[in-house]
Amino acid sequence: MTSIPERDQIMILVAACIVSGARQARACDAISLSERTLQRWQRDQAAGNGDRRPARVQMPRNKLSTLERQRILAVANSEEFGHLSPSQIVPRLADQGQFVGSESSFYRVLKSANQLQHRSASKPSKPRRKPRALSATAPAQLYCWDITYLPTRIHGIYFYLYLFLDIYSRKIVGWQVYDVENSAMASEIIRDICARENIAPNQVVLHSDNGSPMKGVTMLAMLEQLGVMPSFSRAAVSNDNPYSEALFKTLKYQSSYPRRPFENLSAARQWVTAFTLWYNFEHRHSAIKFVTPAQRHEGGDTALLEGRVKVYEAARTRNPERWSGATRNWQPILRVHLNPDKPLRPETQPQEIQHKLKHAA
Repeated sequence: MTSIPERDQIMILVAACIVSGARQARACDAISLSERTLQRWQRDQAAGNGDRRPARVQMPRNKLSTLERQRILAVANSEEFGHLSPSQIVPRLADQGQFVGSESSFYRVLKSANQLQHRSASKPSKPRRKPRALSATAPAQLYCWDITYLPTRIHGIYFYLYLFLDIYSRKIVGWQVYDVENSAMASEIIRDICARENIAPNQVVLHSDNGSPMKGVTMLAMLEQLGVMPSFSRAAVSNDNPYSEALFKTLKYQSSYPRRPFENLSAARQWVTAFTLWYNFEHRHSAIKFVTPAQRHEGGDTALLEGRVKVYEAARTRNPERWSGATRNWQPILRVHLNPDKPLRPETQPQEIQHKLKHAA
């Protein structure tokens, strides 16, 4: 909730922006603030009573007493129930003809006493930080890779597709199919990629998940030898490696993907070869303005997109009534992000608010 001093500062900045010639709607839109909210703040300020909600202290009538909270903690920490969660404690108490508190009350009291984190024999959870934000402005700056299963004719046995992707261009820069999954195989692939792509030490960051092939000693030693900087996802968080996941979905939903399992390694490698050629040189990728990964990787997308702009402008000149606004945006994507940091809320950034309002004016 925005504090009163912050609201006063925002209203002053908006008023200054309006005096400079900007419309109130545009000023509010620049800082993601509703005009109705601004009008309410101004009305409360004019009435002289401000906004009393932040200072309001409400005491619910059914709040647990200190004695009731102590009883809940005593029951939850007893020898009989100390190893159980509230969802298990409350029904057992009911079977004994007792009602100490609702399930939500147990959870709330235990949480306030910092006793809800670990109530079983399993290992307590560890806080895991989001991977550092990375970005690329050209090819060969940021790679990602992962391994996916390819089915064989023997149930429960798979081939393993190792796939390396350049995040900026979306080009598949290296791959191989093996019948085993280990870091030694992955280290050979990345060494071959660095040789073919002329990767210099400290040029590329390689992002992956936390699988054993990714963090194996052989792979990490090879990355250190090549000067490739590793980056890892959080455990069990697939969203930290979204480009690999998206590529695997494209691969397995491609129309030519075999409906039957692969007969042998040779058949799997032949199909992945054909898929890679299609993906790199024929597939128009939606995230890079519908150019092929190979065109973007080689820098040919700029001229191609400029040609599309000319085509659309010529079409608009011939038939201007078909366009009520600007033509389609064919500007190239200049920067690609991996795990970007979330922006702070506008009310916590007074300097940034002032900057946005100046641009709105």
